[in-house]
Amino acid sequence: MDKVFLTGLSVNTIVGIYPQERQKKQPIIIDLELATDIRPAAASGDIADALDYHALSLALVEFIEKSRYGLIEAMAEDIAKLIMTQYRVPWLRLTLHKPEALSHSDDVGLIIERGVQTKV
Repeated sequence: MDKVFLTGLSVNTIVGIYPQERQKKQPIIIDLELATDIRPAAASGDIADALDYHALSLALVEFIEKSRYGLIEAMAEDIAKLIMTQYRVPWLRLTLHKPEALSHSDDVGLIIERGVQTKV
């Protein structure tokens, strides 16, 4: 299995359950590993045969900027669904960081894996 990765995608949005979190946008940072088969794109040299990480990143920025979640768990699930359906990714690992969540911590977040890893 081949993987495309994207790290440090930072988007400001409203997320959280506390009143102060509902008033001001805060950064959410996304790291992704996405299963794909790169052989068709490698052979053709055509972006149509590749996992278009540029288009995917733009879709994620738009989705997250417009979102208003209480829990990052719900946000992570919806991001995974969006990627897997729109970009036909069979497996992904998503790390979602919420660095401003706790005043005495550098970062907090979660890691989810969805789908099935297959051998290429």
